[in-house]
Amino acid sequence: MDEFAQALRTAITNRGLGLERLREHLSQHGVSVSLATLSYWQTGRSRPERKKSLQAVVHLEHILQVPPGHLFELLGPPRSRGRWLRRAPEPMSAFWPEPSQVEHALHDLDTQWDDQLIRVSQQDFVTIGEDRTERSFRSRQVLSASMNGPDRWIVIMHSDEYDRPLPVVRALKNCEIGRLVRDEPQGFLVAELLFDRALRKGESIVIEHELVNEELCPLAFSYERRFRLPTREYVLEVTFEGSPPASVVQLADNSSVEPGRTLLDVALNVQPGVRGFRWDW
Repeated sequence: MDEFAQALRTAITNRGLGLERLREHLSQHGVSVSLATLSYWQTGRSRPERKKSLQAVVHLEHILQVPPGHLFELLGPPRSRGRWLRRAPEPMSAFWPEPSQVEHALHDLDTQWDDQLIRVSQQDFVTIGEDRTERSFRSRQVLSASMNGPDRWIVIMHSDEYDRPLPVVRALKNCEIGRLVRDEPQGFLVAELLFDRALRKGESIVIEHELVNEELCPLAFSYERRFRLPTREYVLEVTFEGSPPASVVQLADNSSVEPGRTLLDVALNVQPGVRGFRWDW
């Protein structure tokens, strides 16, 4: 029996729920899963792979009262042609307008562990001041190690406002600032967030950090999160302390969004690319 099946079976036993009762709980959350499917999942005969099945796993963690990401992180990468495969990720510079500038900023940093951190959850909280400037950005990551050794997370930030100071980086939870590269002429900031200790295979960590503009804050017209590797859950909340923008576009599909004092984007099974919002005042 694989790790996911064993963990699911144990959680079901500990919760004291039969499969029929578990199916009813899922149905109450708007998720339809057959008894046969639940049985296959807990015996290892099959695994959740489709988007709706992955959403069911999120609800199962809640129903079975296990920590968020406890079951999800054991699924591994999607299957292809009967085998578990992992597509080689793009380089860390791939999703930036000037890749060579990112590569230069990363040159002296240890990035070897980035590919070995499974992105379980990414949560971003952005605050836009009453003067329409970008005041702060707080980020929370839930990461799981795919092998022994990961001990850091790399933050890359780019500003189009080259004539303004870069923000201050603050470590908030389960990490501390390591090496810091500030390239103000190019508007790049790269930082290492060092974990309290190296992770073991299958071990997870929750880290939080913050970027704060302390002076000459740039006017805010957008927020973008660039995903190099798949992320199982993404939450973005943009808060406007003053008047809301006149119009808003969601970057994932260029669709219009109703303007408001708070913009919210929640997505599961996010693939490499860009998410966020763009707005006009």
